[in-house]
Amino acid sequence: MDAPYGWIFFGNFDLALISLYMFWLFFAGLIYYIQRENQREGYPLENEDGTLTSSNLSTPEPKTFILPHGRGEYKAPDHERETRDLALAPTSGGTGFPFAPTGNALKDGVGPASWSARRDEAELDGHGHAKIQPMAKLGEFSVAAGRDPRGLPIICHDRKSPGKVSDMWVDVPEQLVRYLEVTLDDGGKRMVPMPMVKIKSDRVIVNALDSESFRDIPTIASDAQITKLEEEKVSAYVAGGYLYTADKRASEWKALSKALSEPA
Repeated sequence: MDAPYGWIFFGNFDLALISLYMFWLFFAGLIYYIQRENQREGYPLENEDGTLTSSNLSTPEPKTFILPHGRGEYKAPDHERETRDLALAPTSGGTGFPFAPTGNALKDGVGPASWSARRDEAELDGHGHAKIQPMAKLGEFSVAAGRDPRGLPIICHDRKSPGKVSDMWVDVPEQLVRYLEVTLDDGGKRMVPMPMVKIKSDRVIVNALDSESFRDIPTIASDAQITKLEEEKVSAYVAGGYLYTADKRASEWKALSKALSEPA
């Protein structure tokens, strides 16, 4: 006599098959959990017109993180939107087209000069001290290799000098120079990211900016530390100069080439 269908199914249902099905269920749940936890920062996503994008996964419930060194708590996701108005306008009515700056892109912080709204507080090391500090306040630091740029003039791509290097800002735990502090001719101070400069024997070259744009580099509030938000703004401004001052740089080189080609 033939056995019922149910008995035939369970006749092949052994411990190995149960383990395999349990692993599949666990792995699918793990993927779902990881993908959902991935949406704690930067979500929910938005369309170009500001509406929320549709997602197959729901945004997770806010989780409270206790920050080190007594900096309070942080909830993610916090569902808070930036209130900053970007000086950009669409180049076409359809989606997918680029946006163009409507003002001074360097000052407005858009395009290649855009910055993220990081917390306006200094990044700390493992002991709760500011990671990046001026060398003038760190007696145990000195220049061990290469040229010391302090005292050298800054030369921009228009071959003019807005000021001189007055100090170096060091990442203390990493023992690296992150920024050069420049004192302008009028006494103001500006910061320049170290990767954006070329140190020569008699000058420090900043090709990204001209001397006029250099003076508009965002300032920092303290002379002893730089916040993460200030780092974003300074680095974005200087790096964005490669594109947004390209027309000035091109016209200067044309004028120089024309002058050199003319007979004496």
